[in-house]
Amino acid sequence: MILSPARLEPVFSPRPWGALSLAPFFPEKSELAQPIGEAWLTGSECTFATGPFSGQKLGEAWPKMPPQWAGTAVKREGEFPLLVKFIFTEDKLSVQVHPGDDFAAMHEQAAGGRGKTEMWYVVRARPGAEVLVGLKPEVTRGDFERAIADGTAENCLAHVPMNAGDTIFVPAGTAHTIGPGLLLCEIQQHSDLTYRVFDYNRPDALGNMRTLHIEKALQVLRFGPQLGGKVDPVRTKHGALTETFLALCPYFATEKWESSERIDARTSPSHFDLLIFLEGHGSIRHRGEITPYRPTQVWLMAAALGEYQLLPDTHTSLLRTYVPANPIEFTRRMALRGAQPDAISRLIHP
Repeated sequence: MILSPARLEPVFSPRPWGALSLAPFFPEKSELAQPIGEAWLTGSECTFATGPFSGQKLGEAWPKMPPQWAGTAVKREGEFPLLVKFIFTEDKLSVQVHPGDDFAAMHEQAAGGRGKTEMWYVVRARPGAEVLVGLKPEVTRGDFERAIADGTAENCLAHVPMNAGDTIFVPAGTAHTIGPGLLLCEIQQHSDLTYRVFDYNRPDALGNMRTLHIEKALQVLRFGPQLGGKVDPVRTKHGALTETFLALCPYFATEKWESSERIDARTSPSHFDLLIFLEGHGSIRHRGEITPYRPTQVWLMAAALGEYQLLPDTHTSLLRTYVPANPIEFTRRMALRGAQPDAISRLIHP
């Protein structure tokens, strides 16, 4: 089995709230006739551009990947477990909520039967940009139903101002929407299950009103104490590498790497890694082979790849994310970097 870094090509998805230009991140996507809201980086239709699966779609290659690629602890049933996107917003998204695994398994088998917990990393934010995440503590189910009926649902949500570098954790069952002026990197369970409760009476590209899912949304919404919101990250320094730990939950662990100098890294046999480049140019070196990287690229690093190096030509920042076999690996890395126990506990989401 050939082991080498493997890059995936994005697939772009139109959305009524999206942007007519994705430049400078995707300069070929400018002066668009239809707004694009999402660039899917690990969707089932994304094609491998390099590596032994070159030319294959991720959805075709994933079920056949051996443990040397997928990892010994990652289940290969169904779709690739992590869906990574860039989200471009020029208008408000609908007020919405995602179901958890239990509800999806019972009611959404045709759509994959998997819930949707996600996180957002803010790549770019215009002044005044915000997201709305979680219901205000005093909001009851009756309050929210009345707000949906009179078109004021977003008034029930907590407003969170956004700046570049911020992170938001959005567990299943959390009401939310994203405002205009943002470029987010979203990391989530591989699920597209979204229950809209209010969409500002907006038509889609064909002039039809988008479907609402109020009854299902009310079944999965979390009232009372909320579990999501802005993350208080843990930033550590290890030589030339600044490592920022962002989130750990059963579905993904995510950290940010920043450096202008060589980064020595290695994979874990238990899981693959995804490297999502946000800034900078340089090369990935593995066993003498050199492959260039640039912003907006996502690379699948095989579980058995072992040692590799990132060689920045310019200051580089990226997100590393993976499916954790257990929380010990993530917390041990934090502890080795000098993080205190209370800081570690803040990032662990059950």
